[in-house]
This record gives sequence, structure tokens and C-alpha cells, in this order.
Amino acid sequence: MKLELINVKENDKMILKNLLELYENEPNDYEVKNINENEPYEYKHLERYFTRENWRAYFIMADNDHAGFVLISPDSIALDIPTDYSIYEFFVLPKYRRCGVGRFAVNKILDMYKGKWQLKRDPRDKNSVPFWNQVIDEYTKGNFEIKESYPNSGGGTYSGGVWGDVFFFES
Repeated sequence: MKLELINVKENDKMILKNLLELYENEPNDYEVKNINENEPYEYKHLERYFTRENWRAYFIMADNDHAGFVLISPDSIALDIPTDYSIYEFFVLPKYRRCGVGRFAVNKILDMYKGKWQLKRDPRDKNSVPFWNQVIDEYTKGNFEIKESYPNSGGGTYSGGVWGDVFFFES
């Protein structure tokens, strides 16, 4: 399978919006989301990836097909610890999971942007927890820190008042 990351261009914004909607409304076992019947889902930070310096959006491509996205930011997730980059959002379509697409995308991004990184994950997500544990451990050769249920993480809590786990590492 041919894998690549492609910078999201302004004229591809609708594709990213559609992927973000799938990402935001993906079913899970720990959160029931209400559908807003009056207006479509809007990702509140989307414009930042097209107007702010060092905010980047990438499509994950598999054999020239959109397989997901990676959104990175220069903002710290942990409000008390400065960083160079944060993986703000990350999504791989279900049909491309467990075949190396996500690992490829993370490794590629970390190779492209050298520095201090942060990543926040929902500890209840039984699919992403082992993924991030393995990918970050492999990439850093075990040289990372994770703060579980970290109350100083930006954006507050996930639904149900759950604090996110935050990874700290360097690429």
C-alpha cells in the first residue's frame, strides 16, 4: 500500500470538514453524543489551520485515497509545560486501521517536525489507548512521559468529567 501525507489546501477544506465530522461522531462505548438537528457539526478550530503560523493539517493518503488526517499545533496541551508541537487531532478511517496507516502517519509527522511534543488522549478509548502507547513507545524507544488524568490539560475534561492522559516526548 502506498502511504503518504499531503498538506491540506484551502480548496480541500470541505474534505477535511467531512472527515472531522466522521471523527467527531464516531461511535464509542463510553460517550453518547447528541445530534444537533438544527445545524451541521462545525469544528471550531478549523480556520486556524489555514490562517495561523505553524498550525498544520495533513491528509493521510493510502493508495491515493483519503484514509484520515493529522492536525498539529504549536500550542501546548499541558497548560503548565511549554512545547514545540501538539498532535491536536488524529483520525484514521476504520477500514485503514490495524494495517500500519496510523503508525506511518505518526512517524512521518514526528520526523517532519523535530522538537518537543505533546499529545492528549481520552483514557476511556479502548482503541486509541493501546495504539498511542505502542506508537509513542516505539518511536521514542521508551523515552517519554505520560501524565494520566492530567488536570492541567487544555480544553478541560472529556465528557463525563474525565481528564485526559497527556504524553510528553521529543522527536
